[in-house]
Amino acid sequence: MKKEIELTIHPNFIEDYDFIKKTAAKNCKIDKSQITAVQTIRRSIDARSKSPQFKLRTIVYINEAPPKISEVIDFQLVKSNKKVIIVGSGPAGMFAALRFIELGIKPLVLERGKDVQARRHDLKAIQRDDIVNPDSNYCFGEGGAGTYSDGKLYTRSTKRGNVNRILSLLKQHGAQDEILIDAHPHIGSNRLPKVVMAIRQTIIDCNGDFRFNSKVTDLIIKSGKIIGVIVNENEEVLADAVILATGHSARDIYYLLNSKKIKLEAKDFAMGVRIEHPQKIIDSIQYHSKERHPNLPASSYNLACQVDDKGVYSFCMCPGGIVIPASTAPGELVLNGMSVSRRDSPFANSGLVVTISEKDWAKYNSSGVFAGLEFQKEFERLAFEAGGNTQTAPAQRVTDFVNKRLSASLPKTSYIPGTKSAPLHEIIPNPIVYRLQKSLKIFEKKMKGYYTSEAQILAAETRTSSPIRIPRDMDNLMHVEISGLFPAGEGGGYAGGIISAAVDGERCAESAAKYISV
Repeated sequence: MKKEIELTIHPNFIEDYDFIKKTAAKNCKIDKSQITAVQTIRRSIDARSKSPQFKLRTIVYINEAPPKISEVIDFQLVKSNKKVIIVGSGPAGMFAALRFIELGIKPLVLERGKDVQARRHDLKAIQRDDIVNPDSNYCFGEGGAGTYSDGKLYTRSTKRGNVNRILSLLKQHGAQDEILIDAHPHIGSNRLPKVVMAIRQTIIDCNGDFRFNSKVTDLIIKSGKIIGVIVNENEEVLADAVILATGHSARDIYYLLNSKKIKLEAKDFAMGVRIEHPQKIIDSIQYHSKERHPNLPASSYNLACQVDDKGVYSFCMCPGGIVIPASTAPGELVLNGMSVSRRDSPFANSGLVVTISEKDWAKYNSSGVFAGLEFQKEFERLAFEAGGNTQTAPAQRVTDFVNKRLSASLPKTSYIPGTKSAPLHEIIPNPIVYRLQKSLKIFEKKMKGYYTSEAQILAAETRTSSPIRIPRDMDNLMHVEISGLFPAGEGGGYAGGIISAAVDGERCAESAAKYISV
């Protein structure tokens, strides 16, 4: 027989299987010898008390062996002549391609950027030399923004698709086993490149195509139906359908769609700053101790409040992480955060952002559907100028920001291009600045010690999501006007992270397969 139970385990014993087995036997009121296996299906940390504990949701097998479960999907060689173009190789694009292979349809993935290894040179250039390659950076290139910007796998979008299937596919391609059980799974930017390359190899081995340095510059549309794309200005590529999975930073795609009079919609998004603390401060707040137990991970947080009817919240929190430059064009400064799998940086950073809606971008209403995007671009330009027209980030101690004074000095930072003291309370757009100031005092009440002069904010965090949506039919996921065009993932306006984008990519692939078969 088997029994599902929850166990509370002190960090001292979290890696001691024999102790876990003894605890399970005690919980079940049986002898330990009767237990053949204890399988952990969910792991989280309960830090509400002064002594943090691990909470394990387990299946205890009593006098029977656990079943052998194969989590591996056997991808077969695609032999069909049906072909779909996938624009972009981020999570939505990659998982759409894998799903097409399962469905017997040949995927052709077109990626404007470079493969993960070649991409490293451009990341070094933006970090060390202030050189931004518009087609190869932290946002563009194999694997998309997630590859080199953390690899967090937590999502609240569990009703949109099979999240466990996505996690299993990531594990099948080299991710660590723990992502299947952790409440907040994380791969890490040091491990994700190998996972991404393994997914690419599966696509190629099954007769799919994968092309880098292949920027889609036009769409081929006839009688309201897309039949292909133009690559690098002059190459015509035809297909039975097109998945548009370009990510939220591919602004040229929005301008291309608009130039062809393809419907777009403005939507709410969020902007703000990166806030950075010494990790020890966050650990001491969350774990109620000056020193973190060696078996406990670097602690994280999730904060949210309302200020004048607008949400202010932490976003993409990176415990033991670093702040990175995520700019995609010269003349702008965009920040993001990342962590390697060990999360062993002495710093913790998070986006701290404010919801942006139509009344906030009113001054740009003459730009039509691009009004929110223009507001986003203005903040990025202001941050770039405040940093000295480089990738140096303008920064301010949190206490100085709230009290509206220039910081005489700045704390140490993980941000490699460096920081420069700037009056962010004067630079950050008005709809954002005072809400951030108020929220920091509110968050101090939730996390005593969060509001401190040892923490600093850096600008600008602007790419939480796209300010534009590519509208699609809610039933068949196809664009509302163009047959065969399937907007997917964050770029389409339908996801907000690796897992939700991957799930959306799979859903679009399934809908496209039905469209092709009609």
